[in-house]
Amino acid sequence: MSQPMEDRVARAMAHLKAAEEAAASARAELDTASATARSADRSVRVSVGAKGELTSLEFLDGKYRTMAAAQLSAAVLEAANTARAEMARRVVDLLDPITRMTARGAAPERMGVDWESLFGSLIAETSVAKGPTAMSRLRDEIVEDEDEEDDKGRQGGA
Repeated sequence: MSQPMEDRVARAMAHLKAAEEAAASARAELDTASATARSADRSVRVSVGAKGELTSLEFLDGKYRTMAAAQLSAAVLEAANTARAEMARRVVDLLDPITRMTARGAAPERMGVDWESLFGSLIAETSVAKGPTAMSRLRDEIVEDEDEEDDKGRQGGA
């Protein structure tokens, strides 16, 4: 009767060791991970680390010199959010199998990770497949506002 218990303990220990190794590997990968994104207008490039922290911000081709402050701000936010969303997806892809591995044998609904609560709507809102994001709509509105101001300036000067 002790043999089945010993087998179960041995299987549990092997499972624990595999989970620990997977977690250590994931941590090592995340320690060096980064994601980079450009704004849609190609004026800004942003890189973020595994925790979503900004690690690099570049203004490309001198385009920032001719941009209104609000337009440049929108470009920076758009690129940062896109990079953060890419990194969040990579973190989920890397860690979700590990959380599922450690939840085996327990009640999975209590042991799983609620990625939505961790990352909010960041992953879903900035998905490339979903179309325009809040940031791209803001950028479009800023550009439209500038076009309207230019039209008013031309009309007033004519």
